[in-house]
Amino acid sequence: MMHRKSFHLLVLLMICLIVAGCGSNQANNTNVPNETPPIQSTEPEPTATTAAQTDPPPAETAKPVIDPIQEQIDEMTLNEKIGQMIIIGLEGTKADKEAIKMIKENKIGGFILFKDNMSSADQIISLLNALKSENESNKVPLWLSVDQEGGKVNRLPKSFVAIPTAKSIGAADNDSYTQAVSQATGLALKSLGFNMDFAPVLDINSNPNNPVIGSRSFGSNADSVIRHGIGTMEGLRSNQIAAVVKHFPGHGDTSVDSHLELPVVGKSLSELEQFELLPFKEAIAHDADAVMVAHLLIPSIDDTNPASLSKEIITDLLRDELGYDGVVMTDDMTMGGIINHHDIGEAAVRSIQAGTDIVLVGHDNVMQNKVYNALKASAASGELSKEKIDEHVHRILALKAKYALSDNDGPISNIDMDTINERFNDALSFNKK
Repeated sequence: MMHRKSFHLLVLLMICLIVAGCGSNQANNTNVPNETPPIQSTEPEPTATTAAQTDPPPAETAKPVIDPIQEQIDEMTLNEKIGQMIIIGLEGTKADKEAIKMIKENKIGGFILFKDNMSSADQIISLLNALKSENESNKVPLWLSVDQEGGKVNRLPKSFVAIPTAKSIGAADNDSYTQAVSQATGLALKSLGFNMDFAPVLDINSNPNNPVIGSRSFGSNADSVIRHGIGTMEGLRSNQIAAVVKHFPGHGDTSVDSHLELPVVGKSLSELEQFELLPFKEAIAHDADAVMVAHLLIPSIDDTNPASLSKEIITDLLRDELGYDGVVMTDDMTMGGIINHHDIGEAAVRSIQAGTDIVLVGHDNVMQNKVYNALKASAASGELSKEKIDEHVHRILALKAKYALSDNDGPISNIDMDTINERFNDALSFNKK
């Protein structure tokens, strides 16, 4: 009996121990009510894929921007660069030995033809073809330019219908008429082989005693000159003729012909800004191809140098204040306004230093060579820096590229005079409507 009781007690004790152990395990698996449970992260564990997505991409090596024009300049000799900064005239109606020498040896940038150089359509085509042919081996094509304004500055032979004066175009005040005349002019020039016209005149003819502008201007007020001047510029360009606006900063209020002497303009900068400069500002806003600077003295801006040699007028006013970064060229350096007061070689150097890209030397091969040699010597001595020369040449080549000039595209064989004159007559009929 005693043994059985002891057995029961032993079993009971074992059961209690088992229950106590289970209770202890359950207690260990139950959160204590007064303790804060651990914060569980909602972000997934990083994997190789997510890490790759969030890491910044490796930096790419920037590719250098290639400027094809600068590459072309880098391959040019000093002779070739200096040549691009000059446009010259020639004697007679053929490509004479002096003109050919300027192409072959001096790598000249272009030519201007005057009335004495042009006798017929066929002769003009032959002359321009010959100049291009002589230049084929050179790296840069030629400017083949002309002063074709209309009226008294009408260079084309009599076989072409005469173009009216700018004054009469402005007086008609018909935009369609202006556009038609300038487009017909552009077509005629392009058909002959030209690629640049020294037009339109943007001078406001405000001085009735002006001996050189007069009927060459579209009017005596800025609005007329702006409307018909810009219309003419766009009409020329529509036929791939680069248009050179002139005569900056304004030749309209003068009583002296700069072909003979140096005119003086007695206006302040403020007065110029409110009148003479308005058409040029508009041309710049329309991306003018080139601006021709006049031989004028404006003492209120520069009391020493004519505009064509003045840093204050070319760089400070035209480039910096008006924001023009296109091609700047001089009026003909053989005009009295320059050669009566300056050595032409020294004047050409001073003009380039002032900010000009191209000097125009319309006459006299001796003067042309003097200009070329002066520029070359100044470049060799460092008086004209390589960096500045490259800037000038870059603007010139960029404009030639804009018009896709080429001297290797074959000669022009002939011109359809009937079609050209029909276009001129159609244009003139707008003034009768």
